[in-house]
Amino acid sequence: MISDHRPASLMNVEDSLRLRGLRVAGIDEAGRGPLAGPVVAAAVIFQEGTFIPGVDDSKKLTPRARAGLFDLIMSRALAVGIGSVDNTVIDEINILNATFLAMDRAVGSLGLRPGHLIVDGNLFRPGAAASGIPFSTVIGGDGECFSIAAASILAKVTRDRLMEEFEEVYPGYGFARHKGYGTADHRAAIFRLGFCPIHRRSFHAAPPSPPVFADRLE
Repeated sequence: MISDHRPASLMNVEDSLRLRGLRVAGIDEAGRGPLAGPVVAAAVIFQEGTFIPGVDDSKKLTPRARAGLFDLIMSRALAVGIGSVDNTVIDEINILNATFLAMDRAVGSLGLRPGHLIVDGNLFRPGAAASGIPFSTVIGGDGECFSIAAASILAKVTRDRLMEEFEEVYPGYGFARHKGYGTADHRAAIFRLGFCPIHRRSFHAAPPSPPVFADRLE
């Protein structure tokens, strides 16, 4: 059911695509900036008419709110796909290419083929799974489009839970607290303990391939 109080603007992009008979998947990622851990992407497809109040850019939500919305999204989505790329691959192909790979893996794990992708940001390069699927990039899409916002929550919660598990494997770094981002206490832990196996050693291990630009929806 659509909430009577839904912000209509959150559905504008998706509704315009659905009017053309397209099955829309929203895509976002979490973990481009940290010093450790994977980059995780999520793709999500909703049936027309589905809206979950409270869904917003994951960065604007508390951990408790994200966790509750994660469960609602998982239960009400038509399809969900998660893609992850670990730190060793990030170091090999660089973070931009790793982000595109994680997004492509998320699309590939949906179980349904979308008719159109809406991707947070200003560029996207499809891989094998997303090849041939039309797409649009949306700057600030995690705050502008319902499906992208939902994907941002799925990606963020999934990655945070992975980092909490790494806290048990590599104690002393505080991964459960800072989730691998370069906080002062994380940097101090690296100075004290050295790198552990999930730390990214370089963001520039390989030159990026030329990106494919889509029509921007701003």
